[in-house]
Amino acid sequence: MSRISRLLGLAPVLLTAACATMEPHDYTAYREHMPRSILVLPPLNESVDVNASYVWLSTITMPVAERGYYVFPVAVVDAFMKDNGLPGPDEMHSVSLQKLREVFGADAVLYVVIEDWGQKYVVLSSNTVVRARARLVDTATGVEIWQGRADFTESSSSGSSDLLTMVISAALEQIIDSTADATHGVARQANYLMVYDERAGFLPGPRSPSTDAGDSR
Repeated sequence: MSRISRLLGLAPVLLTAACATMEPHDYTAYREHMPRSILVLPPLNESVDVNASYVWLSTITMPVAERGYYVFPVAVVDAFMKDNGLPGPDEMHSVSLQKLREVFGADAVLYVVIEDWGQKYVVLSSNTVVRARARLVDTATGVEIWQGRADFTESSSSGSSDLLTMVISAALEQIIDSTADATHGVARQANYLMVYDERAGFLPGPRSPSTDAGDSR
């Protein structure tokens, strides 16, 4: 048996072992401080795309609300904070939890940092990438009750082996991408995956019609 064959034969075993040792997400603090309302701040942006924070912000309300939580209107929150001397995400993230609870009455705040964002061109195709880390913090105690990731990549590759077709397709994609922002759809997918992740997503909230609102994960 060749070395490659032996390695391929071991792959299912290694995969099974990795899955067996994966630690389940600890929801203890989440259950102890189950929020009814969530305040979402515009995310800090570590990417090179200056529009990333507010494109992301426009895609988070629906999945969180559908999961069973009241989400403060993100545009209203952003405008209110700017009107009160907090011009950007950096300043907004520096506001104390006590003050956020006092002003908005929120049970928890969702803090997000965008790590990577945008379209990456690779030879004859492109990838649209959204990567962010997030944490949910209880405003009454300062306890972090959840942390997770919004991570999704969409490839434009069609799988065609015809070089001329691939060149034409790549040229059209760049023209289209210059007039349409594909990151909006990818951010929406990333946020739904983050919130609804069966292993490490949000627990169903108090407003959820789901019968698993008492989920014992």
